[in-house]
Amino acid sequence: MRDFEEFYSATSARVLGQLFVMTGNRAEAEDAAAEAYARAWQRWSTVSLADSPEAWVRSVAARIAVSGWRKTVNRLKAHHRATADQALDGLSPDHVALMTALRGIPAAQRRDIVLHHLVGLSVAEIAAETGAPTGTVKARLARGRKALAALLTDAGTDEGSMSHARA
Repeated sequence: MRDFEEFYSATSARVLGQLFVMTGNRAEAEDAAAEAYARAWQRWSTVSLADSPEAWVRSVAARIAVSGWRKTVNRLKAHHRATADQALDGLSPDHVALMTALRGIPAAQRRDIVLHHLVGLSVAEIAAETGAPTGTVKARLARGRKALAALLTDAGTDEGSMSHARA
């Protein structure tokens, strides 16, 4: 099991960070990551043979998080209210604005944006990891970027400064 320990040490911080951005809630990300790594450990003889054990863990963790969201709308709303004042050391105002904007787009778009822009996966890799057709991934990325641009523009500037910036 030493190879699992090495895998966990090498990937856990990165996966947790990715899940935090996907979910917008550190506690929820920690819970989903912990459960996903526990499942990976139980199936390590199979998971270790996957093309990307890290992608396996990230996919399982994302499904766990989504499953939690579906269980109760009230729980989701409570988590989002709780994260409004949640601050982590070292986060700049830009990071906070991005996290807030990401919480404002649908979960599937948020996940694909994170996987593409923060994890660095290609459209084909995201499609393989999430089980969605590549066209769907492309559409989510395009819609997610457009929604984020609108949210970030609304949060960071007023209309007057935007028209001045465009000129």
